[in-house]
Amino acid sequence: MKRSAILGLALFAALSALPAMAQSQPQQRIRGTIEAMDGPVMTIAARSGGTATVTLADDATVRTIAPADIRDIKPGSYVGSAAMPQPDGSLRALEVQVFPESMRGVGEGQRPFDLKPGSTMTNATAGAVEGTDGRVVTLRYQGVETKLVVPPDVPVITYEPGSRDQLTKGAHVIVMAAKTADGSLVSHAVQVGKDGLVPPM
Repeated sequence: MKRSAILGLALFAALSALPAMAQSQPQQRIRGTIEAMDGPVMTIAARSGGTATVTLADDATVRTIAPADIRDIKPGSYVGSAAMPQPDGSLRALEVQVFPESMRGVGEGQRPFDLKPGSTMTNATAGAVEGTDGRVVTLRYQGVETKLVVPPDVPVITYEPGSRDQLTKGAHVIVMAAKTADGSLVSHAVQVGKDGLVPPM
């Protein structure tokens, strides 16, 4: 993979994983379906209701969210998971992302996430992996160790390079966007589901 593509992957993951306060401009995560494309301008029917109009920056990175298999979660994998904290201190996965090697270390740590009230996002290295149907994964990040319970029906995805050609009517996207001085939304990072996949995070 070219160095520019690797840097693009890292930039996208950082924008997706870091809380809004860490960005120079407040970022908002828009999940939804593209209703229309007019040049660089996307009209998105948001999952949360309503529509959003977002302009793609000239340097916007597009990444494909592709299906993966629960068996892809292996010791040593660098993974991310939106999850719900459990009373015993473990995490119950809502989804799992198996990052390509080029993204190892990006966004490492745990932070609040907006998939569900009370959910977290954890990016970490997988240690021991137990189970054959579901998985119980030991996650290690920044000197912290925790358990991630991955039920067998939880969606697992990975990332592939993407292109603007995938941004068409009906495509399911997650867009990181910031407001400009005039109140319009501009995005430097878009994730798009592969072959109609609805991003689970």
